[in-house]
Amino acid sequence: MFAAIGKFTARRRKWVVVAAVAFTLFAGVWGTGVFGSFTGGAGFDDPASESVAADKVLDGPLGRESNDLIVLYEDKDRTVDDPAFSDGVSKALAAVPREDVERLSSFWEPGSQDKAAYVSEDRHAMYATVQFTSDVDQEQVEALGEIKESFEVPGLTVRYGGVAAMTEQVNTLTGSDIARAEMLSVPILLVLLVLIFRSAVAALLPLAVGTFVALGSFVVLRVLTMFTEISSTVINVITILGLGLAIDYALFLVNRYREELHAGADVDTAVHRATATAGRTVAFSGLAVAISFAGLTLFPSRFLSSMGYAAVAVVAFAVVGSLTLLPALLRYTGHRIDKWRIPLPGGRRRAPVAETNGRWYRTAHAVMRKPLLSTLAIVAVLVGLGAPLLGVNWARPGEWVLPSDADAKIVSKQLSQDFDVNPAQIMTAVVRFDAPAEPRRSGIDAYAKELAAVDGVSEARTTAIEGNDARVTLRYTPDPMSERSNDMVHDVRAVAPPAGATTTQVTGMPASRVDIVAMIGERLPWMALFVAVVSFLVLFLAFGSLLLPLKSVVLNLLSLLAAFGAIKWIFQDGHLSGLLGFEAIGAVDANFPVLVVAIAFGLAMDYEVFLLSRVREEWEFSGDPVESVALGVQRTAKIITSAALLLVVVVGGFMTSSILFMKMIGVGLVIAVIVDATIVRALLVPATMALMGKWAWWAPAPLARWWSRHGIRESDSAPLPRQSAVPTDTEAGALR
Repeated sequence: MFAAIGKFTARRRKWVVVAAVAFTLFAGVWGTGVFGSFTGGAGFDDPASESVAADKVLDGPLGRESNDLIVLYEDKDRTVDDPAFSDGVSKALAAVPREDVERLSSFWEPGSQDKAAYVSEDRHAMYATVQFTSDVDQEQVEALGEIKESFEVPGLTVRYGGVAAMTEQVNTLTGSDIARAEMLSVPILLVLLVLIFRSAVAALLPLAVGTFVALGSFVVLRVLTMFTEISSTVINVITILGLGLAIDYALFLVNRYREELHAGADVDTAVHRATATAGRTVAFSGLAVAISFAGLTLFPSRFLSSMGYAAVAVVAFAVVGSLTLLPALLRYTGHRIDKWRIPLPGGRRRAPVAETNGRWYRTAHAVMRKPLLSTLAIVAVLVGLGAPLLGVNWARPGEWVLPSDADAKIVSKQLSQDFDVNPAQIMTAVVRFDAPAEPRRSGIDAYAKELAAVDGVSEARTTAIEGNDARVTLRYTPDPMSERSNDMVHDVRAVAPPAGATTTQVTGMPASRVDIVAMIGERLPWMALFVAVVSFLVLFLAFGSLLLPLKSVVLNLLSLLAAFGAIKWIFQDGHLSGLLGFEAIGAVDANFPVLVVAIAFGLAMDYEVFLLSRVREEWEFSGDPVESVALGVQRTAKIITSAALLLVVVVGGFMTSSILFMKMIGVGLVIAVIVDATIVRALLVPATMALMGKWAWWAPAPLARWWSRHGIRESDSAPLPRQSAVPTDTEAGALR
């Protein structure tokens, strides 16, 4: 099947390339409009959670009491007692349009607060709060954009905080982060590709396919927004992932094509064989990555489920783009694949090295001489790296994800440090009855008094009664992402409801955080099981073995464990914060393990399929379980390490992100990819393969017969001739 794809696209190369160029231009014009097509907001919450249920009630007649926007005015020289300060603020607030504003509270319209609460202790700052008519974050961002200029006061420093401002600032940084990441990564990618291939022509091909897929991803995402709500936060992950996968896949195909040419095949045969072998690997790798992302759809939060839909679509596009555009480009390139040679120091002084003297061959044999000891030692190292995870404190995204100079983060700090009351720290308890709630006011007030006695709650009072429902507003003091806040929410929810109440539901940032963590903790094992089982089936279809898929799943989980432990040590404990440029908050985003499992597990399967495909070729040729592993490692190690290095550069773009949870994803993926491509793939895989011996390829007789008829093999073509040495300086030039 894959050989047929290669033949077709090579034969129709002109139309394939023309269509690709036209699509790329279209993507650059229409596809980039996706940034204005996200209507789903961030979507981190679980729709079935208690906090969301309470929010739905508050959307009705009962109404919300929240501060969606906090505007902070400050002057280091003048105090609020100076008319030049206070008069300017008063006039600005009076002129704010009220069309989308439910409530605007300030020193002059204090609402339920005391006037003094709006003024800082040193009297050099004051704030105003806004509750919008809508509780949808994207709608609040739009409303903020229409009234923002009205808040400005000449001569004063004006900053914007609260959920609406945080969302707006995250959206603004998202676009600039993508542009910066690609500006940094593309030149580095080109240099690395030149180092790997020692040819400008060969280096440009993966970059061309990567650009095609990256821009095309915008089209895929925009089409998806026509059918479902997509979280506004997926764009960073998806576009960078599409670029990284496309370059990885193109690297595999170009490398195999050059191998075929150097082995004596003509151009057409080389294209067909490369597509049949490496193309098959790309297809299975893409399927493995897509399966990992499909597991995200098991989560009810819009952020994770829409990430799953979008990622599956983009991965499929990366595979299709690689299997169609690249064979056409290879056929056009022909023997000119090695043209425009790049002279590099030492490139021609390196003597040919026999495969059996290669460093990776020797390393594989070294660990396979004592496979049990090697396996136990490496597993112990990986488990040790994952040990810090035991003390993790999970959080949800908030203003802490922003850089230290972002308005929302500065406002949050100042409100906590300089004011008696932090208007952002509000929770709400919704009390529901079967009958009118007003006659039960005394019981509701007594319930509020019990809530006020909970450790961490500074105030609780009945603020509204409507029909059968009542609203109790709570103010709290702990950091909403702290362990103390977590305990506070559980204690609040444990307070017995007033007599006659059917339910009490608590919402607010700390409650939402508890619900999100609970949802992820409940669904993550099911996602892991789904990904493991389906990956197992895919690997069986690829290799016809029952033990190899099981081994692959276990090893991939070990590399993920090491990455998780490192992330807790770095981001929660604050190690390397100066180097990476972030402020530790004593917690890790709960969405992080889900996304890293999806991405890193899929990428690990990517490299596993590539390695085992070559081991399988040698196994079928020689029947030697040890030698086939050593040669397979030697023949794939340099291309796997090269692919991993390129991917590290691409996903490393996340590390430059101004948004902290994106930085977490970048660091986590870099660690996971490095661990998998080195420790796991070069050391642990050979050790475990040696332990299994010929049983690595075992399957029960009925399954073996089924696979011999229906399994998807590498190719029916004759294999490459066995090489005793690296025949050209082209191969010697690849990263070893």
